[in-house]
Amino acid sequence: MSRFFHGSDSSSSESSSEEELYSGDEEEKSEEESVEESEEDDDDDEESDSDEEGFKGGASRFMKDASDEESTDEEEKVTVVKSAKDKRLEELEGTIRLIENAEKINDWAVISSEYDKLNRQVPKLVVDGKVPKLYIKAVADLETIMSETIEKQKVTPKKMNAVNTRGLNAVRQKIRRSNKDYEKDINAYREDKEGFMREDVIEEVASMPRPSRRPGPDAGETITGADDAGFTMVGAGGKALQYTPESILKHLRTIVESRGRKNTDRLEQIRIMERLLDVAVTDYQKVRVLLALISTRFDLTSGTGSQMSQEQWKLAEHELSTLLATLESNPEMVVIEGAEEWEDDEKQPQISLGEPLKIPGSIVSFSERLDDELTRSLQHIDPHTAEYIDRLQDEGALYTNIVRALLYAERLERDPKIDASQDSINRIVMRRLEHVYFKPAQVVTILEDNTWKAIPEKLESNVTPRGKVTDITNLVQTLCAYLFEHSEGILRARAMLCQVYFLALHDHYYRARDMMLMSHLQDTIGNFDVNTQILFNRTLVQVGLCAFRAGLVYEAQHSLQEICGSGRQKELLAQGLQIQRYSQVTPEQERLERQRQLPFHMHINLELLECVYLTCSMLLEIPLLAQTGSSPDIKKRVISKTYRRMLEYHERQIFTGPPENTRDHVMQASKALAAGEWKKAADFINAIKIWDLMSQASKIKEMLAEQIQEEGLRTYLFTYAPFYDTLSISTLAGMFDLSERRVAAVVSKMISHEELAAALDQVNSAIIFRKGVELSRLQSLALTLSDKASGLIESNERALEQRTQGTANAFERQGAQRGGRGGRGGGRGGGRGGAPGGARRGQGFTGGALGGAIKA
Repeated sequence: MSRFFHGSDSSSSESSSEEELYSGDEEEKSEEESVEESEEDDDDDEESDSDEEGFKGGASRFMKDASDEESTDEEEKVTVVKSAKDKRLEELEGTIRLIENAEKINDWAVISSEYDKLNRQVPKLVVDGKVPKLYIKAVADLETIMSETIEKQKVTPKKMNAVNTRGLNAVRQKIRRSNKDYEKDINAYREDKEGFMREDVIEEVASMPRPSRRPGPDAGETITGADDAGFTMVGAGGKALQYTPESILKHLRTIVESRGRKNTDRLEQIRIMERLLDVAVTDYQKVRVLLALISTRFDLTSGTGSQMSQEQWKLAEHELSTLLATLESNPEMVVIEGAEEWEDDEKQPQISLGEPLKIPGSIVSFSERLDDELTRSLQHIDPHTAEYIDRLQDEGALYTNIVRALLYAERLERDPKIDASQDSINRIVMRRLEHVYFKPAQVVTILEDNTWKAIPEKLESNVTPRGKVTDITNLVQTLCAYLFEHSEGILRARAMLCQVYFLALHDHYYRARDMMLMSHLQDTIGNFDVNTQILFNRTLVQVGLCAFRAGLVYEAQHSLQEICGSGRQKELLAQGLQIQRYSQVTPEQERLERQRQLPFHMHINLELLECVYLTCSMLLEIPLLAQTGSSPDIKKRVISKTYRRMLEYHERQIFTGPPENTRDHVMQASKALAAGEWKKAADFINAIKIWDLMSQASKIKEMLAEQIQEEGLRTYLFTYAPFYDTLSISTLAGMFDLSERRVAAVVSKMISHEELAAALDQVNSAIIFRKGVELSRLQSLALTLSDKASGLIESNERALEQRTQGTANAFERQGAQRGGRGGRGGGRGGGRGGAPGGARRGQGFTGGALGGAIKA
């Protein structure tokens, strides 16, 4: 009781705070009784509850309340009575503020606890299934910041502490589960943040006027009074918006002028233009509306990190097809870049005879943007799901639009009255080529047939006439030849690389190799953009695989060495990112790198690539190791450092079990080949399952068996040649299951290349080894030791020169004035007296060029 009397004696501010506190307690009781009460009923109940409790608790406080009810309006403004809904909203806003403050200081422990509190507060504020937009905004922004933090942690050497890490992981798990329920609202917020939050205000304003109690003849009169050619629509401001054929150009100008501004609702603009397209009467109006509509759809994904939804993409593709069909049926209308815009919105332009009506726009740019959006969408889809296959089916419709855009660009170029740019045709031809070059001929044939069936019969192409280009190799050759003739710079280089890739893919190795060498791109590729460099790497790898299928082991290894020997195949071929531990890649660089990644259906199998590279390295390195092992005087050289490291690691293993992957198979085959067990090596290589992914796998396995037989023969001769005087060719043929003619050819090649010190006796079919030229094992080791000792002396002299720089007499020995022996290897002509002639004849240590420069 004393507490209430004390409150009556306190100041007005203390009394108002007591009222708010007490009314808050009573509101919690009323919430338990009924949650769905309206705001007015909550206010009345709170006042009545507080009055009843007041008479039970104490007189003075509630007498004050009674006097307030009878006081003036100014005194009533002091007491603020809030509804339960308002108080919950204030609590929600306070929690969101705490989360935002914690985000600024990267305190994920606080964010985790406040996020749990936020999720407990939201169910009380859900009305008619709608979640407060403040909550949608908060969780969407939190998810974005969480993703950015995780990406930064991957590339930043400085890690968070354990508490923050646990908080971050907890938020990541919770937010993925909870955001699935509000995915639609979150996507709508991310597409147009300001418009999404502004809709809430518009709904509240629109809900304030009370509905009219009058019966509805006026509404019926409005509907019947609308024009048949248009329809009436009520805007956000309550004004009637009427769309008629005469007002289309005005509405289009309003939409175009607002393009790029902030707070622009693009989805609403798209809905308006769809209605305008329904209202349009003339083809000119349809063309103008379609041009603006397609551009606005592309504006929905203007950001670099977002991709176009499949629904919007298909609508844009359909509208581009409609636009092309309209232009094809109206040759007097031309959409061309750089045309003057029609300024008069009251009337349409008149088409004069013989003069085309030019409309500003670019069909080629629309086709390129559709292609880019499809590629970006494929980059973000898991390739091992059915969704990727469904999305990839849209490529057929895209390719049809690309070919139709090419036909339209050709028609513009043929018209002498239209100043069409050659660059547009070059760009669209390049796009068509990029959809063809990496596919097998059977797939391209089906794609071409479906495309020409979808194109009207009256349309014809000069670059690739209908029905005449039946061979796909000729199609690629025709497209590339056109670009060679009419383009320059990057487009010409990319066309060359695409043709080389296509030829290599279809086993035309020598043509692909000759084109690659004649282009001299390997000398200038560093000056091109990154995408062209990626295409060059892909082409180089494909040429190497083509050489391997042709049985050219040395050429294949030489082509693949630069890419596979670097250990960065994924990055160089744009087939994935290799985040290294101490790399200094910024998030911006990583984002750009992800944008360059190729879709999965364009990938080259990296496991197959590694298998081919290691197999070729084995066939070249094992004979070389045998040659250098038996002849130490031969200068050691390394063909593949990567293969050597793997082989050394495998030899250091104490226990080697059965092979489990591609590397294990190749390493064990290498060990067997070095020991002369060529059959075992062939079994290990043929047991690799990755060969089945190549066309004609059985022929490749036969080719590999023959190569292993020949290299096993060479390895045997290198290893055991010092122990033979003569060796029968028939014996070698039986050991390695080769014909005598083949053995003689291999031995003759080794003798001609001076790899083997022997002669071939064709009469007796034997190999005669020459012993006088070769050194014994002891002599070879002695020569090796002397070379190492001389190298050590030279390194010591260089170290002495570096330490004694700047001293004039650093390189003169103290005993030089007494004669001495004249230095290492010098004469003794001076004797002990140190005659001047002897000093000149002696080769004393002078310090080399640096010592001579100091003396001078």
